[in-house]
Amino acid sequence: MPNADCQMPNEMLIPNSAFGNRHSAFYHPPMPLKIWIDGKFYDKEDAKISVYDHGLLYGDGVFEGIRVYRGKIFECDAHLRRLFDSARGIRLIPPRSPQQLKAAMEETVRINNFSDCYIRLVITRGVGYLGLNPSKCPTPSVFVIADTIELYPPEMYEKGMYIITSTVVRTHPNSLSPRIKSLNYLNNILAKIEAADADVPEAVLLNQEGNVAECTGDNIFIVRHGQVQTPTTADGILEGVTRQVMIDLCKKLSIPCFEKTLQRHDLYIADECFLTGTAAEVVPVTRIDGRPIGNAVPGSLTRRLMEAFHKHVRGEPNS
Repeated sequence: MPNADCQMPNEMLIPNSAFGNRHSAFYHPPMPLKIWIDGKFYDKEDAKISVYDHGLLYGDGVFEGIRVYRGKIFECDAHLRRLFDSARGIRLIPPRSPQQLKAAMEETVRINNFSDCYIRLVITRGVGYLGLNPSKCPTPSVFVIADTIELYPPEMYEKGMYIITSTVVRTHPNSLSPRIKSLNYLNNILAKIEAADADVPEAVLLNQEGNVAECTGDNIFIVRHGQVQTPTTADGILEGVTRQVMIDLCKKLSIPCFEKTLQRHDLYIADECFLTGTAAEVVPVTRIDGRPIGNAVPGSLTRRLMEAFHKHVRGEPNS
């Protein structure tokens, strides 16, 4: 497994004087973007996979969304471990090692002249035929995209967001484990559509027991009486990398934090609520199903943890 920092060589780092403001514009690379596919770079407009690839035909594959801050791949080891665990979960053998995938990501960031960006690393089952049998796909395919992403508008990080609980039930773990980050995201997408219908950006999915699982693209945390709480892996969640960073930050800052089963009632009576994810980072929630959370403004503990997270990704000390 590669070094956790996955540090780019110093001579390749691109200065980013605006980094102190998380909503400042990213450095934009020369156009067109270059996409890495199976060891070769292609212009964005020419980056294609076969219509016979089972990743496209059946959602048969796995992926990771990964951040780069100041030229460093954030939590590189954790993302690669989860990718290989997901691949093993669907009996997909990656055609390249973790070290080779790390190198591919580094090169993609370099060739596009990014200092801060978002990486999408994807492994598909590969080209097969018009049938389900994965043994007909002899060679899995890998591609790497480095680009910018802004999941939510800046004002939501300042004022908080409204969310709903979805009627869409989280995928049962005996059907497809939510711990597998697969290319089949229809469960999440249907809940996202429901959120859009309600004119909010996110929705909470409940599991088959009616307990809180996660949001469509983020893990969820609540604060109750000074204690941070988040659903367990048994509740139907993806084991979020940013989620684990937040749990570790709570421990470092001596903030009580527990993984526990939560019900919708716990969301409604929470003092504070926030979401975490690689793309979203940390975003406060101030209203759920039309009900105000706490005072309907981002809480003090949420703000403290948001600040701690941004210090952490910049490599600044937290205390």
